[in-house]
Amino acid sequence: MEKIASFTIDHIKLQPGIYVSRKDHVGGSTITTFDLRMTSPNDEPVMNTAEVHTIEHLAATYLRNDPQYKDSVIYFGPMGCRTGFYLLLAGDYESGDIVNLITNMFEFIRDYNGEIPGASPKDCGNYLDMNLGMANYLAKKYLDNVLTNIDESHLVYPQ
Repeated sequence: MEKIASFTIDHIKLQPGIYVSRKDHVGGSTITTFDLRMTSPNDEPVMNTAEVHTIEHLAATYLRNDPQYKDSVIYFGPMGCRTGFYLLLAGDYESGDIVNLITNMFEFIRDYNGEIPGASPKDCGNYLDMNLGMANYLAKKYLDNVLTNIDESHLVYPQ
């Protein structure tokens, strides 16, 4: 079998950042998949499921309410390796195009202190697996170490 594109990225060189993972063409439209890498693969500890789940709920809520992007959001969800998230947007984008969106989203997550949207038995299949404190912490870490003053080396996959 042919190796899929995401398995061709050198995860030894990969650092946290915002990367275009792929662009798919469906009909006459482009879907851009972003790799929002929050931890250094195979180097830092992975995120636990509770904080990943919390970030997913908060980010999806934020994105689907963003006035500029809400109609372009196709999907937001975690990577199986728990080192980051995928964001799929309708449109042909580059990593630099969404830095402000992602920065604002993680500021929202960093500062969030209310009830987690959708964290109830009626709304979620695993509503008890949440950790808001760690989600706040990881959002701050991503903002401080990656998003603030992000440069080209964290916007384009390493060769």
